[in-house]
Amino acid sequence: MKKIQLPLTMEDRRSLRAGEQVLLSGVIYTARDAAHKRMKELLDAGAPLPFDLKDQMIYYVGPTQTPPGMIFGSAGPTTATRMDVYTPQLLDLGLAGMIGKGKRSDAVKQAIIRNQAVYFAAVGGAGALLGLRVKKAETIAFEDLQSEAIRRLEVEDFPVFVCFDSQGNDLYAEDFE
Repeated sequence: MKKIQLPLTMEDRRSLRAGEQVLLSGVIYTARDAAHKRMKELLDAGAPLPFDLKDQMIYYVGPTQTPPGMIFGSAGPTTATRMDVYTPQLLDLGLAGMIGKGKRSDAVKQAIIRNQAVYFAAVGGAGALLGLRVKKAETIAFEDLQSEAIRRLEVEDFPVFVCFDSQGNDLYAEDFE
């Protein structure tokens, strides 16, 4: 199993291969449908985003309420295709990778290859365990969206699989070996 310290360098991005198990440590940002829509609105208006996308990772997650004494609630992945309409633009602006579950559109796959990015999958149904990997959480934008607000998470050994790598290998492809 490969361990990677975030932010995700170009060298790391190019070295990852579909099917690899990876443990991520460092900062990831959360964003789902509503947050992506707001980010697009900001970009369309020429306004800055709430965080610099360069070399960063977005996790498609809407965490549950944080239980007393915990840092973060359950953190299971959201289906990635719901963000596909927004993702190519974010990748073109420097986003290094995404974490979610499920397949990606052809437009996203092309943008991943074009930008030498990577798409990871977290295991659905393991949200409570994934939430324990969060060591610090801070809401940084769109607090009114509640569970869909953008959060800055510090994670340690966050387990993911490479689903689509910078070379175009797709774990979900029928002919994947």
